Amino acid sequence: MALSKLAANSFDLTDNYALTGTVTGVVSTQKLFLIKNLDASSSSTLSFVDGSDSVDLDNTYKTYYFKFINIHASGSSGDLVFQGNSAGGSGFNETITSSVFQSAHSEDDSTNAEIGYTASADQAQGTGFQIISATVGNGNDECVSGEMWLFNPSSTTFVKHFTVRTNVYHPSDISVERWTAGYFNTTSAIDEIQFKLSAGNMDSGRIALYGIK
Repeated sequence: MALSKLAANSFDLTDNYALTGTVTGVVSTQKLFLIKNLDASSSSTLSFVDGSDSVDLDNTYKTYYFKFINIHASGSSGDLVFQGNSAGGSGFNETITSSVFQSAHSEDDSTNAEIGYTASADQAQGTGFQIISATVGNGNDECVSGEMWLFNPSSTTFVKHFTVRTNVYHPSDISVERWTAGYFNTTSAIDEIQFKLSAGNMDSGRIALYGIK
């Protein structure tokens, strides 16, 4: 894109994380609203439940956005995982179909893995917690950060799509970037999302939930 055109069609991030500007005559009115921050402190789970503790996870927004900020493991290492509950459901065991791929590079350059499919982390109509990161270490400087998008979870017509991207400082001193995408295979509304590590607790870190209008 030419610099002159880029300048003419530039975007500004303004109050309330509003994305505004004009591109070929189209004005963006989407805004990103902070709903809730959950901070880990030797936490076994972090859960966002609609209608509880000022959390909206309903038709207030069509798109929900989660940010993972320096999630650090305590005690033992595990993968960052998540699941959902349909409205009125329990157990965090919704049916998921997903696909996963990743790339990796070590600090000493001995590991340099190209992007490849990660079959050990996918699900085919599974009901377990979905893996969304490589192993999160418990070293003082080890953690995982990233983001997740959940689309129209209040729909009672369509399945509920999600996309996730994370980067981990692996216990073997490797940067592992992972991409996960899939859907809750239900036409019931999803109104609860829970995050945890597959082993051990989350010693510290934050998960922030935003809504987009």
